[in-house]
Amino acid sequence: MSSAGIALLAQTEPTETQLYLYDDELRPLTTEPGVNDGFVAEGTLLLDRRTMTGRRIAINSHRIESRPERPHLELDVELIKAGPDELRTAVFRPSWHRPGMPNLPVLLNPYAGPGFQLVMAYPAPYYAVSRWFAEQGFVVISADGRGTPGRGPSYERAVHGDVKGPALDDQIAALHHVAERYGDLDLERVALRGWSYSGFLAAAAVIHRPDVFRAGIAGAPVTDQRQYDSYWKERFLGHPDEEPEAYRRGSLLPYATELTRPLLIVQGLADTNVWSSHALRLSGALSAAGKQHELIVLPGEGHSISDEDTIANLLHRELDFLRRTLGVPAPE
Repeated sequence: MSSAGIALLAQTEPTETQLYLYDDELRPLTTEPGVNDGFVAEGTLLLDRRTMTGRRIAINSHRIESRPERPHLELDVELIKAGPDELRTAVFRPSWHRPGMPNLPVLLNPYAGPGFQLVMAYPAPYYAVSRWFAEQGFVVISADGRGTPGRGPSYERAVHGDVKGPALDDQIAALHHVAERYGDLDLERVALRGWSYSGFLAAAAVIHRPDVFRAGIAGAPVTDQRQYDSYWKERFLGHPDEEPEAYRRGSLLPYATELTRPLLIVQGLADTNVWSSHALRLSGALSAAGKQHELIVLPGEGHSISDEDTIANLLHRELDFLRRTLGVPAPE
């Protein structure tokens, strides 16, 4: 292979990435559906292919064995295009659920924010959490709505000036599409859980759309847009002195008095990305307004929880919260 040219990654399907080589013309080096990576240098081609059936790494034509540890649960997931905007959506259903059984409660488990795609065509590690919740008796839905990458600049810029409304609308659109597709979802028992941006979205869901969402789990939520990194927020909301209403509309604190649904807030006290003051101020505002909520603080934990026991126990505490607030019995 010639050493001339530029290797690049590009997407024609949002759930996939393909490797291309440009040397006077654009040529695909990968075509198989999945998440492909690699580079070309000095006549050597390195390919890293991750698909729903496994991972393959090769240097030129020489394959390198990859033996990742298999998860305890099969990551059975269906990738669909939801609604008229064809929102890329991952759906997880309990493996044991059969026709004629009671309708299933729903857990929306997205990221849905700028800078990160969650719905990708390979067995992503974070799919394991969704599969685990599904086996506890939920239909779990993850959708990449407006604001997420992979569908061009206009799709990402659709949240400019409003980082809450379009993203929340798209989650609801995906929910209704999946409910119509399967016909056995209980839309009276719907919750949204998330971390960081999606933690913010979970709190916004129960505050602004209690008609849809009956419970929310907000991990490390940004509750005041003025208190996050200015270089990042000004990309989407403008300068706070010039666009004060956009910052207010995109925050949670001004709307704390409107909470009517159960909300669980989780926060690492050593978080240097979303400072713990965000969660504590929201909890304080809710308490001042007489609004019932639950707060879990994690001393020593940052924005990404590192202790394995804490991760496992937190998932069980979240599950207990969902069962209590949605009335979901443990599966037999």
